[in-house]
Amino acid sequence: MQRAAVNVKTGRMSDKIADAIASRCVNGYHPNIANKWGYVAGMALAALGRHGDWSGEAKYREFVKRHMDVFVGEDGSIRGYTLEDYNLDHINKGKNLLRLWRDSGEEKYIKAARLLIAQLTDQPRTDEGGFWHKKIYPFQMWLDGLYMSSPFMAEYAAATGEDAWFGETAHQLLLVERRTRNPLTGLLHHAYDESREQRWCDGVTGRSRHVWGRAMGWYAMALADSLEHFPVDHPKRGQLMGIFERMANAVLRVQDQESGVWYQVMDCNGREGNYLEASGSCMLTYALAKGVRLRYLAEIDRKAVERAYEGILQRFVTEDEQGVHLHGICHGAGLGGRKYRDGSYEYYLSEAVVSDVLMGVAPLLLASVEIERLREVDGSSASDAAAREVK
Repeated sequence: MQRAAVNVKTGRMSDKIADAIASRCVNGYHPNIANKWGYVAGMALAALGRHGDWSGEAKYREFVKRHMDVFVGEDGSIRGYTLEDYNLDHINKGKNLLRLWRDSGEEKYIKAARLLIAQLTDQPRTDEGGFWHKKIYPFQMWLDGLYMSSPFMAEYAAATGEDAWFGETAHQLLLVERRTRNPLTGLLHHAYDESREQRWCDGVTGRSRHVWGRAMGWYAMALADSLEHFPVDHPKRGQLMGIFERMANAVLRVQDQESGVWYQVMDCNGREGNYLEASGSCMLTYALAKGVRLRYLAEIDRKAVERAYEGILQRFVTEDEQGVHLHGICHGAGLGGRKYRDGSYEYYLSEAVVSDVLMGVAPLLLASVEIERLREVDGSSASDAAAREVK
């Protein structure tokens, strides 16, 4: 087996990160992207596709197509996917299908996208119409699931003209915000249990106990990526932008002043054991930078977004002859399940902290592309900005 060579560049950070991902390929395939139909792989492919658009290098779009074709059959079937699981995580990789359909015209991609839409059509719901995160998690809405499904629905509506999916997207985003938002902080708790049965939830509000940084990142990215596809005259667009603005201000109020990044448990800044975490910081930086660039966020201080990105580079990123490395990534966190996760502060700190996994590297690539695009919009030099000292 031949492993791809590392191409260490001295230019844009996004180029270096994309190369670091591609360098993991063996015989043309990345072992953690071509191995299963999964949401992390889907995010990585979406990030590489965005980088391909930004860099103009066709090899990244070819990378996406090659890895999607491992799973998508000519009849639109998806290897390793089971509709009846009703798992929102399984929608995320489908975001790449719509771009491939537009670029290639191959019908298999839109057929596969419609298979995922069939899942969402019958996705189990709360009494208020909110998607259950998974069939195995009845009556529960998780912020994670909004990123997995909402941008896909909005892009599907834009690509096919089936405008009802814009309304569904808005309904899901607005409902989960209303049910998970803490009015004292403005931050969104990780999940909501309509039944109030789970040990991880508050018996009155149904909210989980804490604000997990990556869950906030999932939701922030869901808003930014969904709004990108909404028609300017859609009746819910302004409301979505309003909650984005409100949420962004809440997020910036708990930004660590010294480093510019965010904590693993965002409602417990400074509490013993809490730590600055990379993936959530990258996600939030991406969403904020995109919101500023596309003018969804009118009052957000651009300097705070820049400080977040510089903090990521200084706090979490190293570079050597093998390329770019990202450290300080929470390996994974959830709620409930067989090995019960109780949503306590201690639980969120108990999960492993790792380096170089796609869960963090993909958001770093997204954030880097978005920051570079933002800097180009106002004419500032990416290299000069990256060299600035964080004050």
